[in-house]
Amino acid sequence: MAGNYKVAVVGATGAVGQEILKVLEERKFPVDELRVLASARSEGRKIKFQDQELTVRAAKPEAFKGVEIAFFAGGAISKELVPEAVKRGAVAIDNSSVFRLEPEVPLVVPEVNPDDVANHKGIIANPNCSTIILVVPLKPLHDVARIKRVIVSTYQAVSGAGRDAIEELLQQTKQVLAGEEVEPRVFPYQIAFNLIPHIDTFWDNGYSREEMKLLLESRKILHDPEIKISATTVRVPVIRSHSESVNIETEKKLTPDEARQILSRAPGVIVQDDPKNLQYPMPLLASHCDEVFVGRIREDYTHERALNFWIVADQLRKGAATNAVQIAEILVQRGLV
Repeated sequence: MAGNYKVAVVGATGAVGQEILKVLEERKFPVDELRVLASARSEGRKIKFQDQELTVRAAKPEAFKGVEIAFFAGGAISKELVPEAVKRGAVAIDNSSVFRLEPEVPLVVPEVNPDDVANHKGIIANPNCSTIILVVPLKPLHDVARIKRVIVSTYQAVSGAGRDAIEELLQQTKQVLAGEEVEPRVFPYQIAFNLIPHIDTFWDNGYSREEMKLLLESRKILHDPEIKISATTVRVPVIRSHSESVNIETEKKLTPDEARQILSRAPGVIVQDDPKNLQYPMPLLASHCDEVFVGRIREDYTHERALNFWIVADQLRKGAATNAVQIAEILVQRGLV
């Protein structure tokens, strides 16, 4: 990657922001100057990046002067500040849901639709974490056999709801084991030793916003408005890495062996599928990795052209930070910034 770039990370003190900084460093992204931005209450904090100690600045419009690439870690602040960053000449890679379904804004997963990056008009949206994890293995199967319908149930780690959610799970676990009373703050119910079939707000159709994201975002990323996706999203008492149980119906029949071969050649996918030897994806093993792990690939014996499989990926990395940095790498490699 030629040249070095002035880069800003907004939300640098949060879980996703911290992961973006880590991924930028690990992947040796060509940074000339890095600005770490956050809310006013974090101003003045110190953050280490490479061999530097950086001071957190308040995320204000003037902080983007001269910035070429701005990563937004997510949250309501994107609505106000992304246009301000673009106005000052930056390309914004946004992890919030604000711009994802805007027709003019590319919604990009580099293993799936990298060419869409070229269509940006200053903003590129990072998809929802559960969507990214789903479409990476769907794309190569869709290219070969055309997927008509997907039924997916997600098992989403608490870190998807931020640092406070991690602390809540850890604290509640201690409280339950000590026989103490639990008072939920981040989640509507106790999450320790429990599952909550509720992520984000509910729509009038009975689905949650998180479930509808899986449908609407996947259609945009895969460039297929016909694909049918029915989702159930569940919060589970796991700290890191989301899991998804997936059933696909295809136009052309795929055997489990064919699916394994296709997925084993797919970018960003690791097939871990040897149930006889208890080899299958798990959050514990996928954490801190950038790939989507796929296993439990088997024929759906209730349908002649359907498969079941199980996928796991680190939603803070591939589901957020790594995907955003990969988008920036495409911008740099193709001279689009």
